[in-house]
Amino acid sequence: MNPIDQLIMERRSIKKFKTDTVDVEEIIELLNIAKWAPNHKVNEPWRFQLYAGAGKEKFVQAFLDSMKTSDGEIPPKALNKAQYFRDIPLHLVAIMPVDPRQRRLDEDYGALSSMLQNFQLAAWQRGIGMIWRSNDWIYDPVFREAIGVGPGEKIVATMMMGYPAHVPEKQARTDIREKLEIIDQ
Repeated sequence: MNPIDQLIMERRSIKKFKTDTVDVEEIIELLNIAKWAPNHKVNEPWRFQLYAGAGKEKFVQAFLDSMKTSDGEIPPKALNKAQYFRDIPLHLVAIMPVDPRQRRLDEDYGALSSMLQNFQLAAWQRGIGMIWRSNDWIYDPVFREAIGVGPGEKIVATMMMGYPAHVPEKQARTDIREKLEIIDQ
């Protein structure tokens, strides 16, 4: 098996992280590698926010504000999740423009998704794990406004990352033959 095949098959989504600091410059380097994803017309339809160190609190507070109930209370489950977020070394928010043309929107989403997969693979090669999150709160206007995501922009992912404290076992995948129709006539 060649190295890229092995890397693709061994990468895992990480939910439990060590608290060790991850070098921001290394993340920038990885993003510069990942940007070579397929990208129609090379319009680079992405921008990022990286929350590190004390800056993570802005991300966490935006999450908490979006979780408030109508009476202004924050549910205990959200408080627990906030502490989990605080313990994760880095949070990367991936944002793209929302083009009113469906084709451009689809191409841009595909380009950013490809870029994020490149990012995950390059990071995994260096021992950095992450999980791609697209939870309901990324659509909440309170969260979006708090982190500066404006109208005409879409949050595609929050990438939570650090050094893995636990690597999950590989889960079985369906043989592609069961999902493939070959049309040869």
